[in-house]
Amino acid sequence: SLGAGFSQKTPAHTVTQACISSNQAITTCIGLIASGQADAVIAGGVETMSDVPIRWGRKLRQMALKMNRTKGVQNQLSLLFRTLASKPALLEIPAVAEFSTGEVMGHSADRLCAAFGISRIEQDEYALRSHSKAHWASEKGLLSDVLPYKVPGVADTVVKDNGIRPSTIEQMSKLKAAFIKPHGTITAANSSFLTDGASACLLMTEEKALELGYKPKAYLREFVYVSQDPKDQLLLGPAYATPKVLERAGLAMSDISVFEFHEAFAGQILANLKAMDSDYFAKTYMNRTEKVGTPDLSKFNLWGGSLSIGHPFGATGVRLITTAANRLADEDGQFALVAACAAGGIGHGMIVERYPQK
Repeated sequence: SLGAGFSQKTPAHTVTQACISSNQAITTCIGLIASGQADAVIAGGVETMSDVPIRWGRKLRQMALKMNRTKGVQNQLSLLFRTLASKPALLEIPAVAEFSTGEVMGHSADRLCAAFGISRIEQDEYALRSHSKAHWASEKGLLSDVLPYKVPGVADTVVKDNGIRPSTIEQMSKLKAAFIKPHGTITAANSSFLTDGASACLLMTEEKALELGYKPKAYLREFVYVSQDPKDQLLLGPAYATPKVLERAGLAMSDISVFEFHEAFAGQILANLKAMDSDYFAKTYMNRTEKVGTPDLSKFNLWGGSLSIGHPFGATGVRLITTAANRLADEDGQFALVAACAAGGIGHGMIVERYPQK
């Protein structure tokens, strides 16, 4: 909070839950407000994928620690040469991999697409849809809650999302498999791209907001977290979270005006939609009597998503929820459903309700 310019009297803490970190930040704030610990809280997240920490290898780290306790240049050089003679790994390059299995998420997405029978062309078509809708929304000025940012040492100020690139199916089809080669269906074009980004939102009780003269955008009505097999169902969090959060809110799929789902991969979205539309999946894996059904695509991610806007892990959750609130106002809807998957086989669902016009 000090780095963000807040008073030293303002307490703050960090939470982390991979792709849904700022979702967790928001729900943590809800808990603080509901328990009376706070009446106004800021939740957000930031990711700098262009400058991720890269560690030395384990043996080099151990050598560096021993070096602090080693006296004399000769002894320090001896320690250095002994370590180098053991041929240590020099660097540990970070990977977007599931920690419990070691599998890169793109590899997991490829297997998920194979399991649900999702073709390359289906994925490319969905990715094109995401970019086209994000481009349309940006041109219409709908992606309005974006603050300009001046990158130190760079001449131009960033004034809008710069990953939106509508293409053609023909161009996208030329890309090679990115993970399972040569026969995989996940490519750079139908995957969310890694990018820098930050987001934040202001949360408070309705009474406090009105007291301070604010006009609320939306109510955060209900939320759930779910968890499933991190190997074969790593990216199916939305399929598990959607029926649970609907039940907790006492709503049906038909009550939802706006859907905002995190797009890790086009294939991940399509696999979740197929799982949600499968009685077999509902009965076999979710212990439910029937499927929850597929969201109406005419209400689904209409301003693009992570495939086109980008996926800075720590920031995406707030972006999903603020987009849902903005769409409810723009489209005159009442309820929105936000859902996302994350590392560890975790999933999240939230119901957002438009604040009434008073």
